[in-house]
Amino acid sequence: MNAFILAVTACFIAVVLDRWLGEPRRWHPLVGFGHVAAFLEQRMNRLPERMAGSMVLGFLALLIAVIPVLAAAEWLRWWLGNWEYLLVQAVVLYFALSIRGLTEHGRAVSDALHGGDLENAREQVGRIVSRDAAALDDNGIAIAATESMLENGADAVFASLFWFLVAGVPGVLLHRLVNTLDAMWGYRTDRYQYFGRAAARLDDVLNCTRSPHGADLQPAWRCPWRLSLLAGTGAGLGQPERRPGHGGRGRGFECCTRWPCALRLRHQATARAW
Repeated sequence: MNAFILAVTACFIAVVLDRWLGEPRRWHPLVGFGHVAAFLEQRMNRLPERMAGSMVLGFLALLIAVIPVLAAAEWLRWWLGNWEYLLVQAVVLYFALSIRGLTEHGRAVSDALHGGDLENAREQVGRIVSRDAAALDDNGIAIAATESMLENGADAVFASLFWFLVAGVPGVLLHRLVNTLDAMWGYRTDRYQYFGRAAARLDDVLNCTRSPHGADLQPAWRCPWRLSLLAGTGAGLGQPERRPGHGGRGRGFECCTRWPCALRLRHQATARAW
């Protein structure tokens, strides 16, 4: 069967699985990857104050975390037949998508605002943004939710589909894994400013088609994972400082799939790097 038809079929199956099953509540593979990344950072980020040494170790940690997964994906491509590999592609892409999860979180905020329940709206938006939701009025809640929906719609839907169609399973895996490492390590703090730079820079490269204003709805919406926000960096709304070109992210909803969710909460009050 034509490779393009197989890829489109895998996309269709993955989208149907996402709409039918939603986000996995437990045992998400990327949560396991996040634990591996945390372990590597704890073991290898021993000299955070030394620029050259820390940058080299951060780059090596990135390679150690990512290359085995990509190698396994490539091995499966050669070892399995077309139909078996089609199922692998569909499952991998399903884990990378979160159409239903994004819709549910956005609708929860919208319904609360339309119902005039400001406290509930703050609670709901607080689940997807890192800013202090208690300080937001209805307009601030709407802005924060819209920003999160835009950037995470790019990340959890369009970018995953884009990289899958461009580079198959290795492409979508590279995009998701690097995005997770950037979410965990890419902060401008004493501990991460050098160690996380490789992950942050590679994430920027993978985000090559992103609009600088976050409103350019191209087919890839911004090649991978993070649409710039309508409000720029969001610094005026209590967002942590981000590296140039990045808007404020949801609190682990960058994750519309849940994997960075649990792993990223500990960073929500820190500043982004690069």
